[in-house]
Amino acid sequence: MQPRCKYKTAVEFWPPRKFRWTPVELWRFFVKLFILNLLAFPPLSSKAPSMTRHVLLLFLIVGPTLFAADRSLDGNPELANYFENEVTKLEQQNSLLKYKTLEEWEQAKPKLRADLFDMLGMNPLPERTPLDVKITGTVEHEDFIVEKLHFQSMPGLYVTGNFYRPKKIEERLPTVLYVCGHARVRDGDISFGNKAGYQHHGAWFARNGYTCLTIDTIQLGEILGIHHGTYRHNRWWWNSRGYSPAGVEAWNCMRALDYLETRPEVDKERFGVTGRSGGGAYSWWISALDDRIKCAIPVAGITNLRNHVVDGCVEGHCDCMYMVNTYRWDYAKVAALVAPRPLLISNSDKDSIFPLEGVVAVHREVRHIYDLYEKPRQLGLHITEGPHKDTQELRIHAFRWLNRWLKNDEGLISITAEKLFEPAQLKVFETLPADERVTSIDEDFAPQSQPADARHLKRILDHQKEWTEQSLADLKNQSFAAWPKDSELPTTEAVTESKPLKLSKQILNGDQSAQGMRLHFESQASVPLFVDVIVPVGSDAGEGDLQSKISDLKAVKLVILNDQQWNNYKQQCLAEADSKAEGDDIAAEIKEHIKSGSAVAVFCPRGVGPHAWTGDERKQIQIRRRFQLIGTTADAMRVWDIRSALSLLRAQSPKLQNVVVEGEGTSGWLALTAILFSGDGVEGQFSKLNTTRDEFPIYLNASRTLAPADFVALALRKSRVRIDKSDKDLSQFIDKLANNDRWTGQR
Repeated sequence: MQPRCKYKTAVEFWPPRKFRWTPVELWRFFVKLFILNLLAFPPLSSKAPSMTRHVLLLFLIVGPTLFAADRSLDGNPELANYFENEVTKLEQQNSLLKYKTLEEWEQAKPKLRADLFDMLGMNPLPERTPLDVKITGTVEHEDFIVEKLHFQSMPGLYVTGNFYRPKKIEERLPTVLYVCGHARVRDGDISFGNKAGYQHHGAWFARNGYTCLTIDTIQLGEILGIHHGTYRHNRWWWNSRGYSPAGVEAWNCMRALDYLETRPEVDKERFGVTGRSGGGAYSWWISALDDRIKCAIPVAGITNLRNHVVDGCVEGHCDCMYMVNTYRWDYAKVAALVAPRPLLISNSDKDSIFPLEGVVAVHREVRHIYDLYEKPRQLGLHITEGPHKDTQELRIHAFRWLNRWLKNDEGLISITAEKLFEPAQLKVFETLPADERVTSIDEDFAPQSQPADARHLKRILDHQKEWTEQSLADLKNQSFAAWPKDSELPTTEAVTESKPLKLSKQILNGDQSAQGMRLHFESQASVPLFVDVIVPVGSDAGEGDLQSKISDLKAVKLVILNDQQWNNYKQQCLAEADSKAEGDDIAAEIKEHIKSGSAVAVFCPRGVGPHAWTGDERKQIQIRRRFQLIGTTADAMRVWDIRSALSLLRAQSPKLQNVVVEGEGTSGWLALTAILFSGDGVEGQFSKLNTTRDEFPIYLNASRTLAPADFVALALRKSRVRIDKSDKDLSQFIDKLANNDRWTGQR
């Protein structure tokens, strides 16, 4: 009898990001410190540092209470209300109860599955290239054999795994694809892969009449890729590309099934899948996408949109847990795609990142679909006591569910799941392959736009009208689906308050006097904003004259400010902070317009300047991630805000014939994008437009089909646009386009 392995999945004592603790990580640190304190100084020891111990104990007691609110948006009540409103709306739109008959559901299902493929970056589906399977060694137990292997789901996209099979096989066996959660199993710089942390599952299956393939993830496998793109690495361009590591994990699962179908031991008509935490999520992806899965037990891998966005569970999850939510789904819709195949939704009752209420809500919705199929017995809900942890109670029911549906066996479980090997025994690679793409797969997994070169220029010129219409439609459907209807753009009635501005001497000194009005409005419910309108007036003009002046405006320049420009504007132009600020001389620019008799409007969209959200860098990241979960981005909604400001100005000044929108850098790109959807009579004046990932706005899926230069080309199709001091390649491309005799847009 081989001795049981004493090794436990490694948990790093220090956080992986040096000196950047989250509150939960800090609390865990104190837990470990308290335990070490007890080990070093037994309670009865006279040397025990009682004061230190009391402090540590206090942290242990109050820590969970203090940190429970860490995921909230209490410091941003309007923003919290906004997300509440959006989630409530999406809950109503996504309710599975709207499917009244099985026929209605069956008609909708193919489109829903295609949409999920799209949201996972697999539209079109990647090519099924040769897997190039290599078995690098075996490990033997008295009951079973483990084959250490790797395959390539794409050329260079290596998937490392362990294939568990009984020693004695007389017929093809039911087979489980086990997908691993976020177990960090390593020795120094050597990663053994999270498959080593979940080895006890594969061993149990092989000892109980199954074959089982346990595969590593791209983040915590033997080759260490990235799941935390937006969570930790500021890879917001993942949103623009329509990329999520969830798509790669789903693709690796599909290719794993392709491989298993070639194995002589495997009954390909009896595939099951299970996994916990991250593995629970990947179980959902593969089960929803691939009907080859006949039985699924996703463990601690799903809850509803409300838990993630409103309750803040997103702050505890990396990006592999989420599709790019282009079509604005709630997560019960993913689960429903498994129906009517046997599905056990399994979770613990004290799981802080998959709360009980959300899990039960998902089950309630999905149960309706199983009822339509008249197969309620094939859906189960399994809730155990405990936290977010791989517990025996969770495992036992998963084993029994698989036995029931893949082996027609209702017997009791007599063998426990145990770790039997040292992690190094299960390692596949001696040396990591030089041609691996695991660490760079985010660069090319999802489709991306063509470069702005001569061939692309020709495509635009050859099909100008069709290209424009298709591009705008793609943006509306793929990037800006979260916008309200155009009929909801603000009108005169949208002004909630108007206040005269106290302008600084820098604005008032000169031949031409000026007055300003601050118009408060809501771009959406719970999104309060304001636009400052500054107009040239006579020195004796009163407030009534100002209202009349605004109403009679025929032209205005709308300046979109970033954070620094807002600070400059506040310090230079408003009387309460009448001091010279560093940077752009906003006052001089406004004064020049006033001197020429022109009006100026100044505006900051949500999350910028006076509307900035409170919270540290980490909280700002998690706010942005909430937007992506409801099928949009903060930048996309800022474009809507600019459109709202334009609409409000037109309503306040019905005689307006010309509006020039101005901005620089990212604000300039936002303003330019707003022009695309703002009707006629809007021109643009932009500077410092750079095309790098960090400076171009983040719009869902936009860079799949459009390069930054395409946005300028689209603007030129309808408006006069001037660009200064911008990216050289961008300027050259636009010059070539505008100066081409075939170009029918503005020049």
